[in-house]
Amino acid sequence: MQRLMQRFPQRFAGKVIVVTGAAQGIGRGVALRAAAEGGQVVLVDRADFVAEVAAEAQGAATAGFVADLETYEGAQAAMAFAVERFGGIDILINGVGGAIRMRPFAEFEPAQIDAEIRRSLMPTLYTCHAVLPHMLRRGGGTIVNLSSNATRGIRRVPYSAAKGGVNSLTQSLAMEYAQHNIRVVASAPGGTSAPPRRVPRNAAGDSEQEKAWMNEAVQQVTESTFVKRYGTLDEQVAPILFLASDEASYITGAVLPVAGGDNG
Repeated sequence: MQRLMQRFPQRFAGKVIVVTGAAQGIGRGVALRAAAEGGQVVLVDRADFVAEVAAEAQGAATAGFVADLETYEGAQAAMAFAVERFGGIDILINGVGGAIRMRPFAEFEPAQIDAEIRRSLMPTLYTCHAVLPHMLRRGGGTIVNLSSNATRGIRRVPYSAAKGGVNSLTQSLAMEYAQHNIRVVASAPGGTSAPPRRVPRNAAGDSEQEKAWMNEAVQQVTESTFVKRYGTLDEQVAPILFLASDEASYITGAVLPVAGGDNG
């Protein structure tokens, strides 16, 4: 990170950036580094400790905002807050998502399938729609969606379907809005090592059988990479912020795999 900072000390100076899913994991890392590189950053999450994360970016222009992005009203409110606070939106980085359960597809209940799609597709769909009027008024912008290389993988078929939807959304939206100077790209992370979550992915907890299925998925993810390991948070954050930056100005409609060689 220090080498990156020395090379691009103010890569996002003058840019207003909204980062969703910013309370923990990859989203937290993206938000803090974007702020360190000069961005005015709105951190959005439904966890109320997102304000604590915003406060970690000492000396930077940041603000936390609590919203449930599984609702369209939450997405609208988050974008409106960013515009009111900083005057507009230049970059949207969509980090909300994540598999809730790991199990064979035949073992998923209908409500569980719906929950996976609602968590890992709808927030991105809603925020992309909600941010467009603000970017159109501003004369352009950049949207970076977090997809996943798990569009191919075991024990998480509904999540895979949701992330496949994110890829299609990225490509179609990029084609439709390029004429308006709006770039839309995606990063597709693979398995990533991160500190324990403050909010668990599955609030109900995992049974012993579900833990066994999770281990099967972890083994598949690790063995599918060329490098046979999980990535680090820094290895995910850096490509996301490259895609968000002006350095990537000729890249749109692309989904960049960041998964140690496993392209999903």
